[in-house]
Amino acid sequence: MEGNKEDWAAHVAAMERDAVPTSVYAKRHGLALHRVYYWRRKLTDDARALTGSEEQTPTFVALRVAEPVATPQATSCTLVLGPGVRLELPTMPSAEWLAALGRAVQGQR
Repeated sequence: MEGNKEDWAAHVAAMERDAVPTSVYAKRHGLALHRVYYWRRKLTDDARALTGSEEQTPTFVALRVAEPVATPQATSCTLVLGPGVRLELPTMPSAEWLAALGRAVQGQR
């Protein structure tokens, strides 16, 4: 599929809205994976150029846990921090750990 910028913008938006992996979306819609990656990057770069913002670039946030996190509960915990960012933990973390994670994420925005 060649398509134009508007077609690809619709695909990229749908992929983000559906929160599915890029490869799955591409296969479902018969799109070449390399083209999806190309257009996602191009549209992101174009949006940054229009807003003049480089702060939207995702960055890795190093998180160091000083001591093991454990609670008496045996339930698992899943944290969704944004599109494509999901943490699955075997137990519920402490409130202090969650607060530190929240501060670390906010500091990167």
